[in-house]
Amino acid sequence: MKSITVTELKAKIDHAEDFQLIDVREPYEHEEFNISGQLIPLNEIAHHINEIATNKPVIIYCRKGIRSQIAIQRLQQKFPFTNLINLIGGTEAWKKEFEDF
Repeated sequence: MKSITVTELKAKIDHAEDFQLIDVREPYEHEEFNISGQLIPLNEIAHHINEIATNKPVIIYCRKGIRSQIAIQRLQQKFPFTNLINLIGGTEAWKKEFEDF
């Protein structure tokens, strides 16, 4: 499974690189804090397959990086995605690294 650190993600954001960012947490978690990107909760991800890009990197995140790993595993088992990337440590790592973001 491909992965990315929060520092690498921040660099991609700062350089306006073309990628899709998906938050697989629950709506209340997304409301409390998010890095940005589209909210598609883990239990709904397979129903939103048409919203997931196939022509650019797709970075998937959650609170700690576990649900995002599960989302990637589920998607790759059912669909031929090769562009999915897990954010290591999720929003917890982001907050720890960039508290003032």
